[in-house]
Amino acid sequence: MNTYSAIIERDGDLYFGYSPEVPGANGQGNTIEECKKDLAAAIELVLSDLRDDYQRGLPENVIRSTVTA
Repeated sequence: MNTYSAIIERDGDLYFGYSPEVPGANGQGNTIEECKKDLAAAIELVLSDLRDDYQRGLPENVIRSTVTA
């Protein structure tokens, strides 16, 4: 499991957040915790989409493995 930065700003009654390490991942909520939870879900979605995208173009004879960082 990785840890990502969360930049959170308040705008009126809402909080908006993003993670500089994961472009395109944004969250929002009525509280900081809601915003962080929404941002975490967005990070998961962005990373899942990236995994799906790169796997579509791989040749059949490549070795697929994982690493944990």
